[in-house]
Amino acid sequence: MRYNFEEIVNRENTDSVKFDLRKVIFEKEDVIPMWVADMDFKTPDFIINAIKERTKHEVFGYSIRSKSYFDSIINWLDRRHNWKIESDWISFSPGIVPAINMAVLAFTNPGDNIIVQPPVYFPFFSAIQNNDRNQIENPLVLKDGRYCIDFDDLAIKLKDAKVLLLSNPHNPGGSVWTKEELQKMGELCADNNVLIFADEIHADLVFEGFKYTPIASISEEIADTTITFIAPSKTFNIAALATSSVIASNKEVKEKYDKVLDTIHVGMGNVFGTVASEAAYTYGDEWLSQLMEYLSDNLDYAENYIKTNIPEITLIRPEGTYLVWLDCSKLNLKGKDLKDFMIQDASLGFNDGRMFGTGGNGFMRMNIACPKQTLEKALVNLEKAVASIR
Repeated sequence: MRYNFEEIVNRENTDSVKFDLRKVIFEKEDVIPMWVADMDFKTPDFIINAIKERTKHEVFGYSIRSKSYFDSIINWLDRRHNWKIESDWISFSPGIVPAINMAVLAFTNPGDNIIVQPPVYFPFFSAIQNNDRNQIENPLVLKDGRYCIDFDDLAIKLKDAKVLLLSNPHNPGGSVWTKEELQKMGELCADNNVLIFADEIHADLVFEGFKYTPIASISEEIADTTITFIAPSKTFNIAALATSSVIASNKEVKEKYDKVLDTIHVGMGNVFGTVASEAAYTYGDEWLSQLMEYLSDNLDYAENYIKTNIPEITLIRPEGTYLVWLDCSKLNLKGKDLKDFMIQDASLGFNDGRMFGTGGNGFMRMNIACPKQTLEKALVNLEKAVASIR
């Protein structure tokens, strides 16, 4: 069947973070919300139907995750990414961010050094700082429109670190790290006895011509020092169902993570998240294929429109994710001035680049996982606002 990504779904008054917090976040209710990393498309029918079927049994007591749940994850990773894992490598988390925080508690102590590669997903910073760990930066380098890793700097900083927090594919820069890049990172970490926390939540959202590689799939040596975090939430737009997986082939590593999970007692999950995850990974191939076609068209449209009509802004074309990183430095607006311009002049609710740390000032993050007419309206708004200050 053909899925309809053109449909405008009214998400207002549904307790949506993206829509119903606009007044709180932007102090303006009529901004076009393109900030929170969820999609404005309906959750796929096969997931909705699976949830509806489960509601027919009208008891929602404590539940387990069955063999078929684990098999769906194993088969998806094998089928889509040629990564062969085993069921006893998989642990649970109610989200990627909680999993990262639990891993920080499990494997580091206050004052330990954790490396991040900014500009990067901002909850990485809070997972370090809120747990009294020390944040060490290995800033990415923008070369010819792509973010790259400064390996010389990384090699130095790994000598005194406990953990490398990796975003693969990278949010917000959009780089889908190559196997060669990942192998070099992984070997450096293994040589320095540094654990890799690999946030791979955007793994399925990779554009044609690029390939996601799970860093833990490269070698046993790298897998032994890696904890991988995945979820169906970005891929299938089910973030509110709070179901993620933590994968570690090293038994000792998995046991340490599980001990924190058990201590905090958040491992039960919820029955609808379990049902939705299993349905997504079992039946989601065709829907995902059509989604990526649509997102690719949106990306092409946004890139061409900005090049043609808003030359003051440079779109850093992502290799993966549905998040677009916009270089607004030629507007000669930074910090609060750029943020206010986007809100007040363009009526756009973007993520302020400063949230993503070093290298983010002068940038904005735009979510293109929306019907094309929403994207068109947003770009027209942006064009008019920029024209007004030329």
